[in-house]
Amino acid sequence: MQAYIIDFANLLLRWLHVIAAIAWIGESIYFVMLDNSLRKPKAEEDRQKGVFGEMWAVHGGGFYHNQKYATAPAKLPNDLHWSFWKAYTTWLSGFALFVILYMVNPGFYLVNPNSNWAWAASMAGWQANLLALAFLLGGWVVYNELCKRISPNMERDGLLSVAVAVMMVVVAYLSTQMFTGRAAFLLTGAVMATAMSANVFFWIIPGQRRMVKAMKAGEAPNPLDGKRGKQRSVHNTYFTLPVVLLMVSNHYSFIYSHELAWLVMVLFILAGALIRQFFVLMHAGNTQPAYPAVGVGLILLAFWVAAPSPSAGGAAPSDAPDQAVLASVIEQHCTLCHARNPEHAGFSAPPAGYAFDSWQEILGHKAQIQQVVASRYMPLGNITNMSEDERDIIAAWEE
Repeated sequence: MQAYIIDFANLLLRWLHVIAAIAWIGESIYFVMLDNSLRKPKAEEDRQKGVFGEMWAVHGGGFYHNQKYATAPAKLPNDLHWSFWKAYTTWLSGFALFVILYMVNPGFYLVNPNSNWAWAASMAGWQANLLALAFLLGGWVVYNELCKRISPNMERDGLLSVAVAVMMVVVAYLSTQMFTGRAAFLLTGAVMATAMSANVFFWIIPGQRRMVKAMKAGEAPNPLDGKRGKQRSVHNTYFTLPVVLLMVSNHYSFIYSHELAWLVMVLFILAGALIRQFFVLMHAGNTQPAYPAVGVGLILLAFWVAAPSPSAGGAAPSDAPDQAVLASVIEQHCTLCHARNPEHAGFSAPPAGYAFDSWQEILGHKAQIQQVVASRYMPLGNITNMSEDERDIIAAWEE
């Protein structure tokens, strides 16, 4: 019952996280679209009032007229719409999920026993937890310093974009060396998501509050507040698609368990950013099909990199193990968790829905079993001490 309660709470928390993320990302994408779709106001009266641009739209049976002011409007209403609670709720619920799913059992989910770095492979659970927290905090600090040092006045944002892209390549590589593959993908996405939420908390909202305060006092707002807010908001929109991909990647072990998982991750991050760039430019009236074309090319390259080798396993059919031997290995190393009634205390149901209670069910997941065993992602943390000979038996499985 305790495992069931934890799973149900996990479900509700994940639901909250998805709802908040949809609301935040949807609103963010909308405002980027709105900002890029503005046209010069046609009415002289609007231009005199300081309207910078306007957009007419139809949606849900109604017509909308959005206007953006370049300077402070003559009268600022008290019921301004603010966008921040959705961002904070997304990050807080996501971090809570990370604590429940990963940090409660770090030796199982975070420590990478197959790391090429001996110190990472031999970390204790509490050390992995501290490293994960430092990874998130360090990602934000480095990103924030890049913004402050390279383009403090928003005059070198192109160079800053290149620097942030390089930073994400480094983050992807380091994460896959220090943590298990699934955790590495999640943590890389969390680095971007943390930067997105921190941008809202430390820069966008404070800058907007200072602008509103100055306008209500009859003073001219500092234009840098608006420019900084726009800079960080633009960064957030390019992070969006890669973050969503990395957050759902834990369902697809062929991505995160590959020996070049960091490269696969980088290709997806760049593809997501390029595809987002297409929509940003399209809303500004500048359609550039080269961006999604290159993005799709990177996705196809990721498909090629992550594809299993046709010769994986390498055993001749005559050396293939029989069903009894395979069943014995799988029962010893897999069904502790992957069963309808798992023996592992941390599960009330088989992880990812994979139950190996019958040979037919095992056969139905043959490809997944071979792939995760060959990559050494499973058993998690090699908790059952699967030997190399036993991995070879799974690799030689021809049936």
